[in-house]
Amino acid sequence: MHFSKRHINAGNPLANALVVIVGILAIAASLVLGFFAMLVLGSIVVVLAAIIGIRVWWINRRIAGQFKSAQSGPRTQGHDVIEGEYRVLRTDRSADRSRDRQGEE
Repeated sequence: MHFSKRHINAGNPLANALVVIVGILAIAASLVLGFFAMLVLGSIVVVLAAIIGIRVWWINRRIAGQFKSAQSGPRTQGHDVIEGEYRVLRTDRSADRSRDRQGEE
């Protein structure tokens, strides 16, 4: 039953009013400081999440580029490669046949 009587045991009503005002100011200051602390912590979390997200995107982009280049063909390492096609314009089959005949004899 002691908790049902919530009054301050001070004989001076001015002291009672001062305690109530100080209590209200302390609660208000705690709420304001808590709000700004959460605001600062939230902004730090958002900035860190953005940095990590950009880093993961960059790594995925680099891995995808390496994967795509690996699929396109082997990479040359500092060597010059000349690609092209050729076509046989003339064959001298009579010379080949005479060489084969000489080899048989």
